[in-house]
Amino acid sequence: MKLFTVAEMALRELLRRRGVLLLLLTLPLVSYLVRHDHVGQSIRFLLLGLAWAVSTAALFASGSSRQIEPRLRLSGYRSHHLYLGRLTAMWLLGVVVAAPFFALIALDHGGEVRLGAVAAAMALAVTVAAPFGLLIGALVPRELEGTLILLVTISLTMMIDPADSLTRLTPFWASREIATYAVGDTGSEFLVRGLTHGILVSVLATALVAVLSTIRLRTRPHLRYAAPR
Repeated sequence: MKLFTVAEMALRELLRRRGVLLLLLTLPLVSYLVRHDHVGQSIRFLLLGLAWAVSTAALFASGSSRQIEPRLRLSGYRSHHLYLGRLTAMWLLGVVVAAPFFALIALDHGGEVRLGAVAAAMALAVTVAAPFGLLIGALVPRELEGTLILLVTISLTMMIDPADSLTRLTPFWASREIATYAVGDTGSEFLVRGLTHGILVSVLATALVAVLSTIRLRTRPHLRYAAPR
């Protein structure tokens, strides 16, 4: 299937950057260990570190695919094969990255938190981060600028007051809201709000990626039309 072929190519390209991937994986771990004495903060910071790692990997995948996409289009691949293939690869990567961190939390704080909610928060962090990273890659072609945008987004989510209504405009608010439910004696409304927000952001980001990718792939800047004589 063409979609899975594109996903395999995206994963293979990322595996060539083993050093970069290793550095990305250290952020969730360091975020968790730095606030280890505070269960709630350690889990929230781990979730944001996970979101940054997956979204940055998606940003890199978006940039590295630009050169090969025109040839794939000539080979019969449609636009949706390309962006959905990369999205599938990033979701798979996110699950693989999140699994050991979930196991770490289960071993470390299994009796103190709601593990089902932690799993949901991780799943939403990955679900949102993949299309968000691809979206930044579509809007900002250079990896350095895109990485800085992602870093600012994560930093803002960490620093902003949770009670401020502005937090709902940040893409990773869902994971933070569900984490509050996972570690605190709160009602299920936190879980419902988080799930609703995460799903809406994922759908919106994926739709924008689809539109931008389709427009870009239909544009052929290398072609020049001769003026009529």
